[in-house]
Amino acid sequence: MPKAIWNDLVLAESDDTVVVEGNHYFPRASLRSDVLRESATNTLCPWKGTASYYTLEHAGRQSPDAVWYYPDPLPAAEQVRDRVAFWKDVRVVED
Repeated sequence: MPKAIWNDLVLAESDDTVVVEGNHYFPRASLRSDVLRESATNTLCPWKGTASYYTLEHAGRQSPDAVWYYPDPLPAAEQVRDRVAFWKDVRVVED
């Protein structure tokens, strides 16, 4: 089962991920909300739409914009709606 891990903390775990462009998109409901901080960052993907980000914060550590999601994905990327993906210092491992 895929897990997203940051500083030995499991952020998300689900056997219902969608892999797009090599990234596991986890169901939003599987993500720990207590470590998330809203970010003002947005980026644009030509086929997925506008991505929004969260910064991770826990035990005095931060990882800015390490989590992203598409609040209103374009039709070609509908499969990532209500899902989040990770990068930077977050590891996604499969058990």
